[in-house]
Formats: sequence, C-alpha cells, structure tokens
Amino acid sequence: MTPLDVLLSLGWYFASVSLLAIGGASSVLPDMHRFLVETNAWMTNEQFAALYAISQAAPGPNVLFVALFGWHVAGVLGAWVTMLAISAPSAIAAVAFEIFAGRNPQARWPGLLRRGLAPLTIGLLLSTGVILARGVDHSVVALCFTAVALLVTLLTRVSPLWLIVAGAVLGVALQL
Repeated sequence: MTPLDVLLSLGWYFASVSLLAIGGASSVLPDMHRFLVETNAWMTNEQFAALYAISQAAPGPNVLFVALFGWHVAGVLGAWVTMLAISAPSAIAAVAFEIFAGRNPQARWPGLLRRGLAPLTIGLLLSTGVILARGVDHSVVALCFTAVALLVTLLTRVSPLWLIVAGAVLGVALQL
C-alpha cells in the first residue's frame, strides 16, 4: 500500500465513521479498533489502548485520539487527514440538523430523535469499554485497583481526577 493509499483509506474510513459517532468519537472506538488493529494491523491492542489513554489524559478536545491514531499510521499528514475526516461530516450533519430543527421549534421530531439515540450511544460506549479493557494490564493489582476505582466512583462524590492521580502513582510505584 502506498502512502497515498494509506491516507485515502484513513480519510474515507474516518469520514464514514464520523456519521455513526452518535455521542462522540469515543462511541465508535470499537470499530476504529477493528479497522486499525484487526483489519489493517497498523497497530497492536496495546498501542491502541495506550494512544487512547494518552489522548484522554492530555488537555484539549475529547477527539484527540483520532489524531494520534492518524499520526501513528501515517505521520503528521495522517493526523491532519483523520482529524478533518472525523470532524467535517459530523459537523455538517449537526449544523443541518439545527437548521431544520430551528425552522419549526414546536416540532416533536428533534426531541424524539435525541431520545431515541440515547440508548444507542450508551451501548456504543459500553462496547468501547470492552475493547479498551482488552489492551490493558490484567494483573491482579490492576484488576483490584479497577474494582476499587469503580466502587469509589459509584458510591462517593470523589472527583475522578483523584482516581487518575492515584492510578498514576500506583503505576509509578509498581515500576520501581
């Protein structure tokens, strides 16, 4: 595959998946995994999970992981192509939706559409969690920390940022 073919493949794929990203780009992460790891073998499970984790820890838009995926596969130009491809189609669709919905503010269909897409978004995000869990550490310590973090998140009002800090400290401590 030539570099141009790779860029075209990335652009076409991310543009098409952009229109399916109900609830954000993270909701279609399982399909991105299929495309990047399983179909094209451009990265491993571990690389995929690491790039996603790095992007989520960095400040900025939630969709930065797409740029990291593109950069990993095709360098700086790959990052630009994937970001444009994931952003443009969904932005155009969102603007079109708002224009049509704004023409008749009393119409019921925009609210029905939003409520109907909510279960789809939840299902897509759950599948994202399953895909990401495959590429991470499965040691007893990691599983215990995950269980504790889940319980703290569900049962208290502790900020998730403290859990991220605790995870980072634990990770560094285990490497020493």
